[in-house]
Amino acid sequence: MRKQKKSYLKSQNLKIFGQGKLNGIVQISGAKNSALVLLAASLLTNEKIILENVPFLTDIEKMGNILKNLGVDLVDKNSQLEINPTNISIKELPYELVNGLRASFFCIGALLTKFGEAQVPLPGGCNIGSRPIEEHINGLIALGADIFIEEGIVKAKIRGNKNKLHGTHIKLNCPSVGATETLIMAASLAEGRTTIKNAAREPEVQDLCQMLNKMGAKIYDSGKETIIIDGVNKLSGCTHKVIPDRIEAGTFLIAAAATSSSITVSPVIPHHLEAVTNKLQESGSKITIKGNSISIKGIEIKGVDIETAPFPGFPTDLQAPFTALMTIANGESKITETIFENRMNHIHLLNRMGARISLNKNVAHIKGVKKISGMNLVGSDLRSSAALIIAGIIAKGRSKFYGLEHLDRGYENFELKLKNLGIKIIREINKSTFEKNGYKGKPKSEDLSKLKAA
Repeated sequence: MRKQKKSYLKSQNLKIFGQGKLNGIVQISGAKNSALVLLAASLLTNEKIILENVPFLTDIEKMGNILKNLGVDLVDKNSQLEINPTNISIKELPYELVNGLRASFFCIGALLTKFGEAQVPLPGGCNIGSRPIEEHINGLIALGADIFIEEGIVKAKIRGNKNKLHGTHIKLNCPSVGATETLIMAASLAEGRTTIKNAAREPEVQDLCQMLNKMGAKIYDSGKETIIIDGVNKLSGCTHKVIPDRIEAGTFLIAAAATSSSITVSPVIPHHLEAVTNKLQESGSKITIKGNSISIKGIEIKGVDIETAPFPGFPTDLQAPFTALMTIANGESKITETIFENRMNHIHLLNRMGARISLNKNVAHIKGVKKISGMNLVGSDLRSSAALIIAGIIAKGRSKFYGLEHLDRGYENFELKLKNLGIKIIREINKSTFEKNGYKGKPKSEDLSKLKAA
């Protein structure tokens, strides 16, 4: 996998010069949440998979290390990954590889259906709420697996002396993206037909189904509430291009709206961003869609209410950046988070910058202010980090942002892309960051695989 020429991320910070304007075209990377699950899906075949448009992120590198640990051969050519699973062997995944990467749990469906057993530690990831794995486990049990959880390890085995999972009807209690993906992978090599009701409809789920169908799977109606999977005997290799990252695109569109700027994001699949572009239009920006690009002209900022919801609703991953935009809107707005219970970690810092936000459980009431002021900011998860950087760009004066170990999990070259749009932003590496944030010792390694993302 690619080695990043960045020293240990906790010793770095971004220096942001506020009140900047954005101008130009942003090249949108491949979708993190799609690439991670497509890497897991490569375990379903013995043939070579070529994944194109793979973003260069610490999360992707971690998933690559998990596959390597299972014996998969990975060749990295720029944004293309050649995945050769010929020498794969089934074994328990080490805790230190899985810890901090929730998507690693997706491997369980693929490994179980292909090898008849799997052992995966309970997942980590951003600290934004409980995100239970019950839906995954109940679905796998319905497909014919025995599952035990011992000392933090999920152990799954096909029940009885059978060598295949069997098709079944599954109704999810909530349209969990991870559970839908895990169960689609498990069902793809099961015997007979599986139907998943109340399935997640996210574009990333559709991308997985598209790749699996290229590999020879028989999956129908992805993107609808009921997905049908007819199990096949084997899956073959293929070449597949990861969809563009709608969350990255949305983050840049929100940053442009917040600074009354004009930018174009490309390539994107515009209907993936409909809920976001609708809200940006409602809040005063002008949106133009041409082919695979979206242009925004930020004019005024009016307070609008948003409520996060599963796709095609407003994405929870853009709730924090949109909250940053609403801090300087004219009038009042209400932001309701319905997906994750710990997704308001950015509010207290926005208030310290001068925003007027009152938080009641998972509802933020915002009274727009004329300006906010720069200060030292610490990100606590991936999307709150993006929100705080946007706040730093809006703010009067300078800000320093700490928490790049979160940001670099999900945004490829974020500050470089902002710099190319005209924002004055510098990545600083210094020893004092350590002392200031309570990190001891010197940066040990250039190799990001040593990193633990919270």
